[in-house]
Amino acid sequence: MAADPRRPRVLLLTSGPLDAGDGEEAELALSLAQAMPEVDHFWFRRGREPAAAWRGRSVPKVSRNGAPGLPERLQVAAVGARLARRADLVHAVLSISPGFPAFSRLWLPLLHGRPVLHTVPGVWDPGLLARSRPLGPTVALSEVTARALGAAGFGKVPVIGPMIEPAEWQLRPRSVRDPPIVLATGHHDPGGGAYEAIGAAAVAARAGARFQLILAVQGRPGQHVGRLEQALRSRAAQEGLHASEVLGSVEDLPRLLAVSDIVLHLPQALGGRPDVPFTVLKALATGRPVIMSDLPQFSALKDAVLRAPVPHRAGHLLLQLLDRPWWWEKLAERGRATVEERFGPARFRSGYAALYRNLLA
Repeated sequence: MAADPRRPRVLLLTSGPLDAGDGEEAELALSLAQAMPEVDHFWFRRGREPAAAWRGRSVPKVSRNGAPGLPERLQVAAVGARLARRADLVHAVLSISPGFPAFSRLWLPLLHGRPVLHTVPGVWDPGLLARSRPLGPTVALSEVTARALGAAGFGKVPVIGPMIEPAEWQLRPRSVRDPPIVLATGHHDPGGGAYEAIGAAAVAARAGARFQLILAVQGRPGQHVGRLEQALRSRAAQEGLHASEVLGSVEDLPRLLAVSDIVLHLPQALGGRPDVPFTVLKALATGRPVIMSDLPQFSALKDAVLRAPVPHRAGHLLLQLLDRPWWWEKLAERGRATVEERFGPARFRSGYAALYRNLLA
């Protein structure tokens, strides 16, 4: 689709294909394309054509598996710099990863003065900030990361949370399954939340709670996922959770949330993943109470979730939540209201529209 010269042209830059559907960076960028129809966007794609409702066009990107490895990052830098010359604004949606310091120093001179807006979904390691240069005005997803960026010389960093469309994630009544299902989300990385969820569930089970644990655990490119999943099954069995199920990628998250009662998200390290996890927001929109670890970034969700150290305190919260229907209902209502009020399209759109106007003026 040819760009309309009367409309602002914005290059959406992510570390992987925007339409790959397997990364929260891409999901955040897609939210921008959907929330701002008055803008013509450019983005990288892996294969399929863009949705007709989105303004602008996509650019094919060579990638064997969609993973943001060094060849893919170099391709993003080279092709992105060329495309940026035809854009009015570059909007980078990039976590501060180990490769970001070098990228931030090498890429900016290639843009020939084009304005850049940088949304930081997460930070792999705060030590990377001292070696990184701001790409331009910067946005964070949480106050914790905004303060860290500001202290590292990124200037005044506003906070704009991710967008969830409540109409796409319907509020559902509590499941009537017996035993109830506890859904644990996380990753196979050390401290990624999978083993922490098993530990918390074991604490609740030993205290008398009845439930089935389902682990929806994502792997990173290059990980031997089958072997990692088998290790999780073995650990769950060792902890006495014999009815546990381990899933890889989830094909139908709305259905999985609908049959679940409670969601556990207990990572000890985010590894560059978003400060406000999309899966957690979708669970809250569906009316599923969420128990999270006490990482400081998760304070962005305030009292919409329960935050606790793992495994013992989180396990006791799980036990209490399963035994107290009135508390379950209260948290379900609060979670849905939080998504509608703080993470809906209107707030997301107004925050970014103001930044776009200032940079495009």
